[in-house]
Parts: sequence; structure tokens; C-alpha cells
Amino acid sequence: MPEKSSWLREATATAEGGHVRTDDGELSTALASPLAPHCTGLTPEQLLAAAFASCLHHAAVEVAGDITDEAHTVQVRAEAKLGRDDDGRYRADVHAEISSAGLSRDQLADLVEYADRLWPFSSGDTSRHRLTVTPAENGRH
Repeated sequence: MPEKSSWLREATATAEGGHVRTDDGELSTALASPLAPHCTGLTPEQLLAAAFASCLHHAAVEVAGDITDEAHTVQVRAEAKLGRDDDGRYRADVHAEISSAGLSRDQLADLVEYADRLWPFSSGDTSRHRLTVTPAENGRH
């Protein structure tokens, strides 16, 4: 993985007390709670679908600029499903579709292929991402 100084963008988010928010304040929303099923808010699968759609859309718009001047018509629809394995661990299945007005089938196929290769969670390469989970220092927020 690249050194931190080589990253192009960075964001931080905090989830606590039934809410999730980005530190820059651009996103703040209620979360559904497994401890309080009557609470309303976004579920993990909704957040996964939104995150995948957003990331892939970013890549697809970038790629579309090389294929067409209609990059603003790119649409990504993502569906995320969560399940449980027999040992209780969650598993996710995400399917995304890209469309763009005015493209031929070949152009759209190229757009999908290049966008999928561009973003870090490519359908063909699971080695390009890493998640590290560690305990926070006591009192750190």
C-alpha cells in the first residue's frame, strides 16, 4: 500500500449514538440500530450500496470523459446484500450496473470495464484493498 503522503484524498467518519457523520460535516445521518429495531435510520446494506455506487460513479465519470462528452449522464445503481455464514460472520454481495445515455453497446462495455479496473474494489481484484481494525486509545474521539 502507498505511504499516507501519496494518497490523493482522505476522509474520516464517526459512528456513535445512532448516528454517522463525516468529520467535515458533509454527511450526517441516523443509523438503524440492531439493539433498537424500532429506530429509523440507514442500515449497513444501504450504506454499502451508497458507498459502492458513489465510488464506482466517480470512476465511471472519469472514464466516460475519454469516451463521450456526455459524462454527466453516467448512472450507477448498486445493490448490496448482507448475509450470515454458519459461523455468524457477515458476508456481503454487491452488484453494480453502469449506464450512460447515448453510448453504443461497445462504448458502454468499455466504460464498465475501465471503470471497474480503475476503482480499488474491482470485481476482478480483491488484493487491491486492505482494512485494518485496531482498538482506539482510551478516551480518543
